[in-house]
Amino acid sequence: MNKNLLFATVVSALGSFLFGFDTAVISGTTKFITQYFSLTDATLGITVSMALWGTVVGSIIVGKPGDIYGRRAMLLTTGAAYFVSAIGSALATGWYTLLVFRFLGGIAIGAASVMAPMYIAELAPGRLRGRLVAVSQFNIVIGILVAFFSNYLLVGIGPANWRWMFGVMAIPAAAFFGLLFVVPESPRWLVKMGREKVARGVLEKVGAENIDSELDDITRSLQSEEGSTRLFQKKYSFVIWCAVLLAFFAQMSGINVIMYYAPMIFEKAGASTSNAMLQAIAVGVTNLIFTIIAMFLIDKLGRRPLLMIGAVGMFLSLAGAALHYYDGRLVSDPAMVGCVIGFVAFFAFSQGAVIWVFLSEIFPNRIRSKGQALGSFVDWIVNAVIGLAFPIALSSFGGGDVFMFFAVLMIPFFFFVLKVMPETKGKSLEELEKVVVFEK
Repeated sequence: MNKNLLFATVVSALGSFLFGFDTAVISGTTKFITQYFSLTDATLGITVSMALWGTVVGSIIVGKPGDIYGRRAMLLTTGAAYFVSAIGSALATGWYTLLVFRFLGGIAIGAASVMAPMYIAELAPGRLRGRLVAVSQFNIVIGILVAFFSNYLLVGIGPANWRWMFGVMAIPAAAFFGLLFVVPESPRWLVKMGREKVARGVLEKVGAENIDSELDDITRSLQSEEGSTRLFQKKYSFVIWCAVLLAFFAQMSGINVIMYYAPMIFEKAGASTSNAMLQAIAVGVTNLIFTIIAMFLIDKLGRRPLLMIGAVGMFLSLAGAALHYYDGRLVSDPAMVGCVIGFVAFFAFSQGAVIWVFLSEIFPNRIRSKGQALGSFVDWIVNAVIGLAFPIALSSFGGGDVFMFFAVLMIPFFFFVLKVMPETKGKSLEELEKVVVFEK
């Protein structure tokens, strides 16, 4: 693989590392910020979900600036926002101040969730695109694991432990911001801006094959969509529904309930605070291992087989966790932890690896940023609602009903993948326009 392509992929995917870190770091702080700010179930839900509401805003507003100023410029902006959010959250003395800086961090997450995989998809050749965009997901799970591990190391340092948990993110945020100055802009964006000579240089630098043919394909793709930059058109209805439903089901699996509240869930299953943090690390390690496995298989088996295997496994794992809450004699405390970890494994192998790849490749060149923003918007708004509602739902309905609710939703998800979702492996972005958008 070309070293420049790999370097640009890894650097841009640092935005996804920060996305994962910021998403998971809150899980270690919930107990301590609840005590410090005297939070109720409702205000804890607001605190956890505040970053998620930021992601909703970030994901929906980044598309147009990404088209105007470029993918790299938007990634630089997210790096600065991550840094300010980390420092501000660490120094917050009032609840509202914490909410403001968590919201800013959420905007950065939402923007990165759109721009990082899109940038990689527009840089990578078709034969490697699934694997390289999956590097973005890989970095998300690395970020989650590092956050869990960091929380475990910092939990015993005293009353200010939660401040350090938030603040440590400033270090990778600064590195991300600096490294972005030495990676190229997306060649597809450059062609769109009429800078074909620069785009040719980028393609040469990243080792693209048949550069003249690729530039011709990009140009024809953009010309064929001349004057049609609106996302919501009848001819795009199929890909819009595919993106929206995949994003919806990814969150309705309940994955981020585990990421945001893992220590709380494990404590309710009988673990001490320290052991709950360790079990959260096990969740992060499992997430990482099965993401790596999926990265090697996504371009060989395809997107759909991974999703169908995952749907079955997630259903069984979530149902097992629900049975624990219904009757601990049916599923013991250790078995319940095993069910949660199994669920994370199946999610990482399927939805976790596929969603950002699929969203980055399913839309035509001319509307890709808007389509990716729409998919991310749906993903994050459902995520935010779940993050807000979970503490209240757990107290009101119990863990059995909550986990069974998520389990049952994996049934329609399986049939959506089986009957509706197209396979996208191995095709160039321009080929996908013809196969997926216009033939459906």
